[in-house]
Amino acid sequence: MTYPNPLIPGFSPDPSVVLAGGTYYLVTSTFEYLPGIPVYRSTDLTTWTQIGNVATRPEQAGVDGVATGGGVWAPTIRYRDGVFYVIVAIAMSPRGCVVFTATDPAGPWSDGVTIEGVGGIDPDLAWDEDGTAYVTFSGLSTSGEQVGQHLGIQQVRVDLAAGKALEAPRSLWSGTGLKFPEAPHLYQRGGTWYLMIAEGGTERGHGVSVARGPSPEGPFEGHPANPVLSARSTSRPIQNTGHADLVATPDGGTALVLLGVRPLGLTQAFSPLGRETFITPVSWADGWPQPEPVRLAPRDAAVEEAFEFTDRSALDEPGWLAIRSTPESVASVVAGRLCITGRAGLDDPHPQFVGRRQRHLTATVSVTVDASGGTGGLAARYDEDHWICLEARGTVVTARAHVAGLAQSWQATLPAGDVELRMEMSPPPPAGFTAAAMGGDRIRLLAAGALVAELDGRYWTAETCTSFTGRVIGLYASQGTVSFAGFRYRGTEA
Repeated sequence: MTYPNPLIPGFSPDPSVVLAGGTYYLVTSTFEYLPGIPVYRSTDLTTWTQIGNVATRPEQAGVDGVATGGGVWAPTIRYRDGVFYVIVAIAMSPRGCVVFTATDPAGPWSDGVTIEGVGGIDPDLAWDEDGTAYVTFSGLSTSGEQVGQHLGIQQVRVDLAAGKALEAPRSLWSGTGLKFPEAPHLYQRGGTWYLMIAEGGTERGHGVSVARGPSPEGPFEGHPANPVLSARSTSRPIQNTGHADLVATPDGGTALVLLGVRPLGLTQAFSPLGRETFITPVSWADGWPQPEPVRLAPRDAAVEEAFEFTDRSALDEPGWLAIRSTPESVASVVAGRLCITGRAGLDDPHPQFVGRRQRHLTATVSVTVDASGGTGGLAARYDEDHWICLEARGTVVTARAHVAGLAQSWQATLPAGDVELRMEMSPPPPAGFTAAAMGGDRIRLLAAGALVAELDGRYWTAETCTSFTGRVIGLYASQGTVSFAGFRYRGTEA
């Protein structure tokens, strides 16, 4: 089969997929954003629709106090006996390793059970033939001078109902010796168990390695040609490929879903959308899986979305995100407009912001804003230290760019009342040893159709920001109450 790539565009890292009753379900990481863990559905492994989120209630994720980059890391979705399971590590949170369950993957999902005795990240859930449940994870040191050091791939048998490990963690297999062995997934194929992991770090050295053994507890021997998949030291348009999950395809074959980035610039240096979800076919030789290199195959059609906020249902669409809180706690719909009351700026860990993922390298996002009662506007965010905004206050619009403590601003004066704010993103020039060609995407900030500022987007990319996420573009208020109408997104790969 020929698959589109990216499969799930925009901020969609650490994918996991399951086939249940002829339908595919896929989840990804969300870190400090809520709702957490989007759930996508497909019948053909090609066209995907977001049908909901696992963590729709703040207490499910417990991310209110987590640092940027913490929170919901690397969920695994599995299905057994009519029940869907999502197991996830909630980093820097008291919740720890949590298992959520649902009979309908669209939700609602349970409050989640913390599994005591699992102290690492990237947990996987599998069952053997007699129903014993195994959690396999990447161990991390939590004390002393070695805190945060990876301890390799570990495993415990667990009692899911009681929420506890039934034994001390055992070491399984930790790859080829590359850094950060993580993202384990355990599968049975015929009479053989396979352990697939990521190693090399989630940056340019990222790769997929695999081992096999006679039982879920091993012993495991590695593929002689590990890593079986990596884009490192290549000029492939998709880099950082790794953190993979194996799935059967509709035509009877096998594929991997995995994360990757699409870096721009002459030296492929800057990835504005962060880590996205990709797919690649897998063949089998001598009992080993052999993935093909991940190929870029963008969807042809442009995507256009418009949200008019005529009633509350506009915020019910599952693609909206807020930071450490839910969209409905940040914004309300009043008289056909979205209203946000500000309490802090975009450099605060709890900004009053609701947004959506930028999913295309060429994209235009616009909104009509009335800032007569406050200060706010349109923003593109990576984290508290890396963001761009068009901020309206009365008849003044200020374009602001923040990069790791550095700030720059530009101003324009506009008529009173409603003003259209717009951001336009496009790839850099394709060739030439110019600053533009070497840089990131071009970002144009416009108010009422007039250009206020044009920026080099390299400073708001996965390579320059500390966050594990991606660009999220949306609406915010820092003071008073600001109202919005007509939020529009248009994206294309052309």
